[in-house]
Amino acid sequence: MKIAPAKIEQFVANPGSAVRVVLVYGPDAGLVRERSDALMRSAVPDLADPFRVAELGGDAVARDPALLADEAAAIALTGGRRAVRLRDAGDAHADAVKSMLAGPAGDSLVVLQAGELSPRSALRKLIEDTESGAAVPCYADEIRDLDRVIRETLAADGLTVSPDASAYLAANLGSDRGVTRSELQKLALYARGRGEVALADAVAVVGDSAALSLDDLCFAAADGDMTAADRALERSLQEGQSEVAILRAVSRHLMRLQMTVSRVDRGEAPDRAVKALRPPVFFKREPQFRRQVESWTGARVAQALDLALQAEMGCKSTGIPAAAVCGRTLLQIAALARQGRRARRG
Repeated sequence: MKIAPAKIEQFVANPGSAVRVVLVYGPDAGLVRERSDALMRSAVPDLADPFRVAELGGDAVARDPALLADEAAAIALTGGRRAVRLRDAGDAHADAVKSMLAGPAGDSLVVLQAGELSPRSALRKLIEDTESGAAVPCYADEIRDLDRVIRETLAADGLTVSPDASAYLAANLGSDRGVTRSELQKLALYARGRGEVALADAVAVVGDSAALSLDDLCFAAADGDMTAADRALERSLQEGQSEVAILRAVSRHLMRLQMTVSRVDRGEAPDRAVKALRPPVFFKREPQFRRQVESWTGARVAQALDLALQAEMGCKSTGIPAAAVCGRTLLQIAALARQGRRARRG
């Protein structure tokens, strides 16, 4: 079965005894690790327990497919449910998983930790079609989820966060859950004892994050600044951002732009429409975002969003280098922005 996004957190905390195997997959490697760990702990509180936890590598199972079934059927000498994790899972392991499911049903929870898998993936199809299996996708945090992660992580250290600081963090984190947690933990250490994380604290700690390049890229493309967009793309790729993560960041920016343009089209003042966004636009970016709202139309934003979505599919399914697909799409979006500026002047 496939777990709906709204039910993922509840499922991860308590998958239930009827679930034998869970596939955790997606482009957000940090979130994949976090959810895999949480699922393992739902069966075995102490992941260092050698009697109840088994860690298998993808290469080992590829060489000996029966290894997975043997570990899944094993019984803990000390009692209690066991947890088995297969790292770097992929379609090459589909037959081993199928054999495991066809064998004796032990009491182990098997967690398959994978990267991004297409809907045509043999492993993904197998798990989604299995009654005792569950597939948990892990994509870059949406704005609402990211805001929750920010507040929960800082609250664990007794800290609240100001609206400006929250907006800044939401704009500069989110492409990888592990990186987000790490940056927030550094921020909590920096602001310890202050009670509230202020904007200056957030800028001081997260100011050199690679996500800043993504922010520059999104604004440059939506401004129609092709040179700046190309330069920001090169910097983002050098800093380790994937083409899919870049395109999703651009899509999120365009969706926020689309929501705001729609409010303005219904008669709301641009300033008020921009202020209504949650999380709010980082205050230093507000004038730039407001200019974009005034130069883009709803139809043109929808066209740009379609370009970004088609490019993401192209990165996964065509033989064209992903960097070329991403770069071409950003230039197309920037060209649409320039058309909007010319139309406005005319």
